[in-house]
Amino acid sequence: MIQNSAKQNTVKQNSMKNINSNTNRQIESLIGQLTLDEKIAMIHGSELFRTGAVPRLGIPALVFSDGPMGVRQDFRPDGWTSADGSKKPTSYLPSGSALAATWDPDIIEMAGLVLGEETRARGKDVILGPSLNIKRTPLCGRNFEYMSEDPLLAGTAASAMIRGIQSAGTAACPKHFALNSQETERLWVNVEIDDRALYEIYLPAFRAALEEGGALTLMGSYNLYRGQHLCESRNLTEKVVRNEWNWDGLIVSDWGGTHHAVPAGLGPLDVDMSVTPDFDDYPMAEPLKAAVKAGKVPESAVDLKISHILKLMLRLGKIALDSNEDGETTVSKGIRPAGSLNTPQHQMLLLEAAREAVVLLKNEGSILPVEPGSCERILVVGAGADRTHSNGGGSAEVAALYEITPLDGLRNILGGACQVDWLPGCEAGADKAQDASWQEKSLETSEGRDRSVDEATKLRRKELREAAAAAAADYDRVIFIGGLDHDYDLEGQDRDSIELPYGQDELICALLDANPNTAVILVSGSPVSMEAWADRAKAVVWCSYAGMEGGNALAEVLTGEVDPSGKLPETFPRSLEETPAAVFGDFPGRPLTDAEHARMDAHLTQTYREGIFVGYRYYDRFDAPVRFSFGHGLSYTDFEYLEASTMTGPDGLPTSLRVTVKNTGGRPGTEIVQVYAGKASPDEEDPVRELAAFGRIELYPGETGSITLKIPAAAFMQFDPKAHAFVRTVPDHILSIGSSSRDIRLSIPVSAEADKIHNTNGEENV
Repeated sequence: MIQNSAKQNTVKQNSMKNINSNTNRQIESLIGQLTLDEKIAMIHGSELFRTGAVPRLGIPALVFSDGPMGVRQDFRPDGWTSADGSKKPTSYLPSGSALAATWDPDIIEMAGLVLGEETRARGKDVILGPSLNIKRTPLCGRNFEYMSEDPLLAGTAASAMIRGIQSAGTAACPKHFALNSQETERLWVNVEIDDRALYEIYLPAFRAALEEGGALTLMGSYNLYRGQHLCESRNLTEKVVRNEWNWDGLIVSDWGGTHHAVPAGLGPLDVDMSVTPDFDDYPMAEPLKAAVKAGKVPESAVDLKISHILKLMLRLGKIALDSNEDGETTVSKGIRPAGSLNTPQHQMLLLEAAREAVVLLKNEGSILPVEPGSCERILVVGAGADRTHSNGGGSAEVAALYEITPLDGLRNILGGACQVDWLPGCEAGADKAQDASWQEKSLETSEGRDRSVDEATKLRRKELREAAAAAAADYDRVIFIGGLDHDYDLEGQDRDSIELPYGQDELICALLDANPNTAVILVSGSPVSMEAWADRAKAVVWCSYAGMEGGNALAEVLTGEVDPSGKLPETFPRSLEETPAAVFGDFPGRPLTDAEHARMDAHLTQTYREGIFVGYRYYDRFDAPVRFSFGHGLSYTDFEYLEASTMTGPDGLPTSLRVTVKNTGGRPGTEIVQVYAGKASPDEEDPVRELAAFGRIELYPGETGSITLKIPAAAFMQFDPKAHAFVRTVPDHILSIGSSSRDIRLSIPVSAEADKIHNTNGEENV
């Protein structure tokens, strides 16, 4: 679609090709020609985003770049300032939360292709993304990068993005493996978790990224697991990724995630990177060389790391191998695509992704859409309406070519049809690039930002609020646009509450008092509390950071040019106290005991006591109230679920499900059909239902259509810690089909002992 399709297919086949026995022999021969110094140079950073090369043998450096919302600017080799005085503007992609809200693997793959092509155009080999840690708590500062609270949705979205990235000749690097669900003490928090929760909730998305997405690299996380840093972990990273999944791709540390030379040398890590310019002091630099010479680490362990690096270079087409007349392996430059940057095609694809990411949460009385010509004067209120987000958030920052704000988008569409005015109504965080010094300090324990509000600020907020409320009564329509920004959604720090900052709750209440038809639009990377006003607001819209075209996409949805089709990729709770991590856990962790201090270099221990009951699995199992459920999202039209039927395999379990849906409204629209599986009689330790499949169906008014969804065998299995394997559960299950985890329209009983097809009425079809 962007490049010649034949060229795309060639690149994809080249990037994913198997390493055959002859190639393995060539790699062994090449490794045999390397000195220990040359090997050590290849496995750690020689610059902030580049490993060492071996010019003598023609082996180039590996070049990394931060993502996953766009290719980050180039930095000096030894410092966090721009390398050439120019930030090299790039396309700004929707965040992981926004892409997951599309529930559309096809559009996510196209967004990945944009990222892959731009990474290649900037001369990089590996883009550090997608981010796919499970959203365990809404407080996590990097939730905007992550995709979902559900492993199937996260894994499906990540796999699609990876396929897109790697089809452009760039390696994707899913991150952060694993259990990296908080920023508080992120380098020094030890995680304790039971095996069932580990294998059912926190590992599946990574496995999908490697096996279904075909990711060529993987990033280890900062935190510890059962007392061992995960970048050095043999009890998880090596055991699971290398041995159980039999994956031979490259594993790179998070920047500064390696601490000890011997464990790192013996473990599965291939490349050691950090944020400081003391490159020779990295654990896998001179310290590891000394450990090898002292016999503490065998050189063969280093050789294995080199083999993974060379395999990556071959799979990317970065190098080619041949043999000379003496039988020695020689290295030549491979063939790779050039990539492309900031093209109109990229911008159109990102606009489409942003359109699908908008989630309509509530629309009583059809307050939305605000169609051109329906009113003469519209008041837009909120600092977030005129706010850009690309230049903050931590390592996800992007020097965007441009970024359309929501106010820009509304004026682009409505400007000639009606008067669009704007008032801030409140203050927000500074709309400027983050301080360049943050990266060098990022390995330090964050003390948190001072969020206290002085009397002068309170007075300014009151004045801005009163001015907006006074004006609101005089306009035909009022649209509030607010939420969070990268003073709250950011790397290195968690939020301390889920309340809206900057006095926005008071502002929304004042606007609703003045004009009850005020539509509330929230932009954030995580759930926020809406309890102060949600029952009064007739229309509520949510979207995450939607990229460079986000303002245009939001405006198109608000004005009815585009029908909203996004669905929540996570539950929006009523309060922080009602979230599972708060109900069961001790987030962000407790101080270590003396015994724990003696065996691990951590500051906190965090026990995931909620186990598998993350997100909707908890809320639905315990019938806990929520504000908006997982998978929820409305349209400007209505859909009726008419019937569903299954096709079964030899064991009697469904292998596919066919669902018939009718558009009963007056507009064309898209519905995302969701299928959940659960035991007919779940035990106390089991969820009521878990997402098993989903798909999009587009229908015109009055049109009836069907969608067929594949039901994986995993939908009827759970992890057995004693057997250390996934086993099939009891024979009787229920397939629940609906529009969210709590909006179930159809149900089908299934049994492993049945060999017949059941429709929604329970009738048997031969």
